[in-house]
Amino acid sequence: MRLLIAFIIISFGTVTVAGWSNGASQAVAGKPRTPVMVELFTSEGCSSCPPADAFLTALESQQPVPGAQVIALEEHVDYWDQLGWRDPFSSADWTERQRRYVDVLARGGGPYTPQMVVNGSVEFVGSRDRTGTSAIEQAATRAAIPVDLSVTATPGKRSAEVAVQVGSGNSVESRGDLEVWVALAESRLQSSVSRGENAGKQLRHASVLRKLQKVGSINSKSLGQGQTTKLAARVNYHASWKPENLHVVAFIQDRRNLRILGAAQAPLQPST
Repeated sequence: MRLLIAFIIISFGTVTVAGWSNGASQAVAGKPRTPVMVELFTSEGCSSCPPADAFLTALESQQPVPGAQVIALEEHVDYWDQLGWRDPFSSADWTERQRRYVDVLARGGGPYTPQMVVNGSVEFVGSRDRTGTSAIEQAATRAAIPVDLSVTATPGKRSAEVAVQVGSGNSVESRGDLEVWVALAESRLQSSVSRGENAGKQLRHASVLRKLQKVGSINSKSLGQGQTTKLAARVNYHASWKPENLHVVAFIQDRRNLRILGAAQAPLQPST
């Protein structure tokens, strides 16, 4: 039912990562895959959402689109929470993020679930797998700004120091300020839903967005001049989140039009 309502490897040192994808191959015919970020705005209270969740899970685990490294984020909105079932993964922050996309991509239409957004550039009903596959294929043909991710573990604490290095992007068209974000996501999450539209169902999810923080901004002109930008942040995680199921996504987003111009991800592994 459409409801209209208006990153990190933790080890004992520092590791540089250039795109991690749940064990999927990073190359097709000897060519590196282009990172493509796929966001799904969803809710456990929405009966139309499980097929979209399953589609995103398949994209993430199977990496079926040639030339694309799909970086998946499920973002559970909160406007379904008063309609029979409170989604344990929902957040008003993800609802607000969806509203920003709606303002730019849907030209003022109301937010709905399931809504999928590919590289911040195109939106559609998230269960339309052919539309999604085509959008990802198109996104993979565009040049991406190189993003490298490195992390140093914080012994004895639920945190890590994250370093993001943004390379030059001479072939990427952008005239405004670019924001650099770090997202923490958790995989293998599931719920036994007892009320609402999905009552009686066992729901399983792709990587669920747990935390999102801005780590800095870059002027697009500096990228065009071949400069490299380095940014750092500390990422903390909640005690209830399982470290072995967590990973970090770093991405670059145009502040004006919300296009995502580069991304990378890496798993979070607890120190022993």
